[in-house]
Amino acid sequence: MLDRCFCVQDDEDSDQGLIMRESFPTYPEPTTTDDSSTFFRDGRRKIDFVLVYEENTRRSRRSTLLETSGDRKTNKLDTWRQRFMANLRREGLDMEEEVIETSNKKLLCFIKLHATWPILCHYAEEMNMRAPLQAHPNPSVNWSQLVLKALRLPNIMHEEVPNKPLDYYTCPFKKSKLDRFLGCDDRENYFTNVQRGRILYEILSTALFGKKKKGEVGIDRLVEEGVFSSAFPLHDGPYEVRKKKGVTENALNARQVLYEYWARWGKWYKYQPLDHIREYFGEKIAIYFAWLGFYTGWLLPAALVGLLVFLYGLCTMHSNQLAAEVCNSGGEFNMCPLCDIDVGCNFWNLSEVCSYAQLAYLFDHPGTVFYAVFMSFWAVTFLEYWKRKSVSLAHHWDCMGFQEEEERPRPEFAARAPFLERNPVTGIQEPSFPSSLRNKRVAAGIGIIFLMISLVIIFIVAVIIYRVLVSIPLFQNSTFRAQAQAIANMTGAVVNLILIMAMSRVYEKLAFRLTTWEMHRTQTEFDDNLTFKVFIFQFVNFYSSIFYIAFFKGRFVGYPGNYTRILRLRNEDCSAGGCLIELAQQLAVIMIGKQIINNAQEIFVPKMKAWWQKKQVQLSKMHRTRWEEDYQLIDSEGLFQEYLEMVLQFGFITIFVAAFPLAPLFALLNNWVEIRLDAQKFVCETRRIVAERAENIGIWFKILDMLAHLAVISNAFLIAFTSEFLPKLLYQYEYDWNLVGYVNFTLAYAPPETMPQQCRYRGLRDERGNHTPFFWRLLAVRLAFVIVFEHVVFGICRMIDVLVPDIPESLELKIKRERYLAKQALQDSDTFMKVAARKEDDDDDDPLPNGGMVLDLTAELGTLPLAETKDGSTSCHLDGQLPEPECH
Repeated sequence: MLDRCFCVQDDEDSDQGLIMRESFPTYPEPTTTDDSSTFFRDGRRKIDFVLVYEENTRRSRRSTLLETSGDRKTNKLDTWRQRFMANLRREGLDMEEEVIETSNKKLLCFIKLHATWPILCHYAEEMNMRAPLQAHPNPSVNWSQLVLKALRLPNIMHEEVPNKPLDYYTCPFKKSKLDRFLGCDDRENYFTNVQRGRILYEILSTALFGKKKKGEVGIDRLVEEGVFSSAFPLHDGPYEVRKKKGVTENALNARQVLYEYWARWGKWYKYQPLDHIREYFGEKIAIYFAWLGFYTGWLLPAALVGLLVFLYGLCTMHSNQLAAEVCNSGGEFNMCPLCDIDVGCNFWNLSEVCSYAQLAYLFDHPGTVFYAVFMSFWAVTFLEYWKRKSVSLAHHWDCMGFQEEEERPRPEFAARAPFLERNPVTGIQEPSFPSSLRNKRVAAGIGIIFLMISLVIIFIVAVIIYRVLVSIPLFQNSTFRAQAQAIANMTGAVVNLILIMAMSRVYEKLAFRLTTWEMHRTQTEFDDNLTFKVFIFQFVNFYSSIFYIAFFKGRFVGYPGNYTRILRLRNEDCSAGGCLIELAQQLAVIMIGKQIINNAQEIFVPKMKAWWQKKQVQLSKMHRTRWEEDYQLIDSEGLFQEYLEMVLQFGFITIFVAAFPLAPLFALLNNWVEIRLDAQKFVCETRRIVAERAENIGIWFKILDMLAHLAVISNAFLIAFTSEFLPKLLYQYEYDWNLVGYVNFTLAYAPPETMPQQCRYRGLRDERGNHTPFFWRLLAVRLAFVIVFEHVVFGICRMIDVLVPDIPESLELKIKRERYLAKQALQDSDTFMKVAARKEDDDDDDPLPNGGMVLDLTAELGTLPLAETKDGSTSCHLDGQLPEPECH
């Protein structure tokens, strides 16, 4: 059994404190639903933050006379730690230190921090935190609930989640107006754990441990330098629920509620408890899950319509005139070899690809055109309604109009910046980096981005050559000749997926190092530049091969006697079924394969990291406290990868949806899994993160908006130039409405003396290889369709933007009501007296001695409903100067 050392540091002048040794600590039973070990040993003071550092027992026992360079560095880190802790004590934080000797002969030192009431009030006012004025019903109704209720259908997605947070009218916290806020009498629970963690992190981020001019400030820099191995707020307790008799659901801690009603796989079809998520993790995490849930909900109608379109193609596949002509052609159409004769390719009959032509109809029929139009409207409408949803959530969570205060320099920036410069906002000397030198580095970074994009294009060319080389022996074999292009395309897509995933991992690490080298001052600047670099590369990496098949493959093939070549190999042509089925094949492999790989990584990688973390720490398996349990968890990697994955998926289901109507369905299935994986990761597998405020999804919304507009343009060109919709429509108009003879019409004859025997190839050309008049008329129709399609869709989308206000009318009234209450609640008492005196002068005939003031003051300020407190009683918080009976 390991010994535990408890060091109590109450004396500001003492760095060592009093050491007491015992086997295991005993804690009094807590009075809340939190774990007992989330409190100090007195059982009353909450542990708001934990700092952890390691010491080698051998080094601590070694003589200081034989000091090496490594020891000098260690002593420097120890000095920084002591200065940092001394500054925290001077700030007024309560501390307890516990030392544990692990099995690998290391001392783990846990420093527990607690902020006292005066500190919390001071920083709450400094950080402009919002405090509750008045409780009102929680508006947790969504559109699906209303629809199901109107249809009188049972809502299996709804579930009552215990300990639901109250909703309040709020205003900025003012210590001088404390008595006017709800719950001010309960100082132990007035500030939530999230708020306490934010305040502690603010103190830790601004505490000095060295010279401020050198950027020796803050816990992040100390963790980076190795002074502390970790710093984190505690979870509220275990997430597992041990069923006991007499224990009600309301007795669960916040983490257990999230696990039982959200993170478990059995809750995959339930609404997300967004208010509980926000209360536990903060607004930034809650906004992500709100967006992911909203996006997944909107995928449901898109997936349903896409499935119906696919089933329509499946049901009408056998009545397809084009496939019937191909299958019944027999030996009528002798086709030219699909590669050079000298490498072994032979002439073939069009009837050999009968099944391929039938399958192509599933992805190229009139229903896919309708679906492309539908998804263009869907994408724009989805973003418009998300803006409304995000505004409602931002107001509901008191983040509307939220902006970060002047940001501090990043720890890496402060450590590496070579110069000092006065901050124009704060007037304080801060580490700086010349903007001219940064611009040169950014330019060099852009060059590296283009270099990596060029590498992606090289890999695409390599995959093209791979498909050509693989298809040659398949065409030579009579058994695989009919499926040669399908096999080559499928294996090429798999190879392309492997290259894409490998390149994405390499580039993300390169982009992070490159952005760090560019020396951006704040974390926001760093994140925006990193997001830009990664998204631009990933866009090219994931979509370039799909764009090639959609818009370039088969366009520059040439004709017999005048073929276009790459490295002496003929450029590849589209199959007999057209390029759209190859596009669907490529899109399905990349999109679904990426989802499977990412989900496998999210399942197994955190477990491997957690196993490695436990192996490194090597704590006792018995009687672990909450801080020990949390230290064995892995650090959260944030939301960057989660947003990136979903944004790339959004591009797949909008930009190329005309080729693959089932894409939204696979996205919907993936997102149901993604929500639970992410929920389990935050609740069960990672340390609790410091809550951050956010009113929307940030730069990702601009990227989604760009993709939605690109989807309109892409789908217009897909329908016009890749699909057979317009060629068939023009043929119906000019020749035969039933498409009789269409296949023969689209096959040209090889020019004389170019091939050993007469053969046909796909193309609207005459016997000399020149384009026919039909080709030019079709080109004009295609260009006109693109222009009309874009203008109509963009015009209707603009109308939707105008007709759908960003802020709902009911929310506008609520905002005005809240501003009114905040204004009146925080007025000084002398203002009320002036208002009352003015009213008394106007109403001298009032028979009541004091009633005139009360009645007219009510008319001036409005009637305030009674405010509900946490114990269920009601009280008025309009003004502390008014007698309680006169308050409305």
